[in-house]
Amino acid sequence: MILRGDAHKLYLKVRSVYMHNKSVNIKELEEIQEIRNFYSLINSDKLKSIYYRMVKEKNGSGIVPILVTAIPWFFFLFSKQLHSFLFQHGILPWIIFSVFYLVTLTLSVIIHFREKAWAALHIEIIQDILSERNGFD
Repeated sequence: MILRGDAHKLYLKVRSVYMHNKSVNIKELEEIQEIRNFYSLINSDKLKSIYYRMVKEKNGSGIVPILVTAIPWFFFLFSKQLHSFLFQHGILPWIIFSVFYLVTLTLSVIIHFREKAWAALHIEIIQDILSERNGFD
């Protein structure tokens, strides 16, 4: 089991394809090329507007980081009431609440950082296209 992340998995996949001289299409690279080809069709002014929006999306604090920090404080403020409510009918409501909270928190954080990563990818592609056009527009 490799715990090095998606970048290393992609490296291993690309290395395997090129080391064995396979003419296999790599889905992840095709997807990036498709995005690049599409952005190449858009004029520079619109592309700059898209770029600005992507920067906003990437740098925006978003609701997830706020919830990650605020909800535990909210629970702390009402810990006595929450404790009595959750343990009123035994331990099962507490277990259900804990599992639901942790799953929701984990999924929210994963989605948040994946969205930031996709925004960063789009930003880099747009910057490359605009810098290539810089001398040609």
